[in-house]
Amino acid sequence: MAVTVETLDKLERKITLTLPVGAIQTEVDSRLRKLARTVKMDGFRPGKVPMNVVAQRYGYSVHYEVMNDKVGQAFATAANEAELRVAGQPRITESQTSPEGQMAFDAVFEVFPEVKIGDLATAEVEKVSAEVTDTAIDKTVEILRKQRRTFALRAKDAPAQDTDRVVVDFEGKIDGEPFAGGKAEDYQFIVGDGQMLKEFEEAVRGMKLGESKTFPLAFPADYHGQDVAGKTADFMVTVKKIEAANLPEVDGALAKSLGIADATVEGLRSDIRKNLEREVKYRLLSRNKQVAMDALLTKAELDLPKSSVQAELDRMIASARADLKQRGIKDADTTPIPDDIFRPQAERRVRLGLVVAELVRANALHAKPEQLKAHIDELAASYEKPADVVRWYYGDNRRMAEVEGIVIENNVTEFILAKAKVSEKAITFDELMGQN
Repeated sequence: MAVTVETLDKLERKITLTLPVGAIQTEVDSRLRKLARTVKMDGFRPGKVPMNVVAQRYGYSVHYEVMNDKVGQAFATAANEAELRVAGQPRITESQTSPEGQMAFDAVFEVFPEVKIGDLATAEVEKVSAEVTDTAIDKTVEILRKQRRTFALRAKDAPAQDTDRVVVDFEGKIDGEPFAGGKAEDYQFIVGDGQMLKEFEEAVRGMKLGESKTFPLAFPADYHGQDVAGKTADFMVTVKKIEAANLPEVDGALAKSLGIADATVEGLRSDIRKNLEREVKYRLLSRNKQVAMDALLTKAELDLPKSSVQAELDRMIASARADLKQRGIKDADTTPIPDDIFRPQAERRVRLGLVVAELVRANALHAKPEQLKAHIDELAASYEKPADVVRWYYGDNRRMAEVEGIVIENNVTEFILAKAKVSEKAITFDELMGQN
C-alpha cells in the first residue's frame, strides 16, 4: 500500500497510520487469555480466574501495550516502505478523524538530512609537527627524580628555601575575624611548588625553624572560595619543621627503580624517548584531526535534526549531572542545567557526526579488520603483557566499537589532509604538551 508522507518543515514529516479496530481487539483478547493461564488472584486457583475478572484488572494495561506495539510496527513498516531515514523517535497522537472500523494516528517525526560536501581541495588546513628533543627528555628525568625525592631535616638555623618541605601552623583573619578554611595545624607543603598562594610562599621562604610571622594576603577575585575571593586577610604563620629535598642521582639505580629493562642511564633515556614519542604521536594526531574536521565542516551543507540535537543535549546534561554527583555536589539530580550551556557543542557533534558518516559512506572509509588489529596492537605495545590487552579489547563489543570509531576518524582525517591545501607548521614539544 502506498504511504503518503506530508512535509511539515525542512526535515519534519507526518504520516497517518490506520489500524483495524477488530485486529487490535483480537490481539488484546489473545494476550488476556494467555495472561489468564498464569495470573494469581485471591480467591481463585492459578489458571482459573474468570476472563471477565482478568479483563477488568488487566484490560487497560494490555490494551495500552497492544496499541504501542501495533502503532510502532505500523510506523516502522510505513517508514520502510517510504524509504525514510528516521531521526529520533516519532511523536504519535490519535487522529481527530478515523475511517469506520479503523483507528487513525498521526506520526510526526524528522528525517536525516541530505549532506552536501563541497570541494575539499579548496579547504585550508594547518598541520603541525613536533619532535622529542633532549631538553624534553631532561625535563622528564627531573620530574621522575622529584617523584622519588626524599627529605631530611635542615639545620636548626637554616632558612626555608625553594624545594624544601615545611610543616607550619597558620591562621588567617579578615577584618579581625577568623574565616572558614583559614586555620590549620601541622600543614605540610613544598616551597616553590605552587601549592600555596604566591604571597604565602613568599612569606614562608626565608623563615627559620620556630619562627613566626604576620603578613597580608590578597585572595584573587577568581579564588575558588567565594567567601574570601577578592578580600585581603592577615595571616600568622609559624614554622614547625623544615626538610631539605634530596633527589636521586641519574644512574643505573634510578633506571632500575623505574623498572627499565636496560638499567642504565642510556636505557632510561631511551625508554623515556620512546614513551614521549608515543605521546607526541597521539597529541599530534588529535590536534591535526581537530583542524581537519573543522575544515570539513566549512565545506558541508546540511540541516540539523532537532531531535538528534536534543538527544545529544540530554546525554551531555546527564553526563554533567553524573560528574557533579561524583564530586559530592548535593542535589546534583535536580540542579538546573540550562540547555544553552551545551547547545553549541551538541550541535557541532551532531553536524560532525552526520558529515563524517556521509564522507565515510561516499568514499568507503570504513575501518578494515587489519586497521583495527594494527591500532589495538599499537595500544597494547606499551603494556607489560600486550597479548592480555589485545584479548581485553577483542573480548568486548563496546571496546571494539570505540576502536572502530577512532580508526574511522583517522581514515577521515587522512582523506581530508590528502585532499586539502595543507600548510606545515613545526611547534615545540612544550607547545604541544600545553606547557609555558
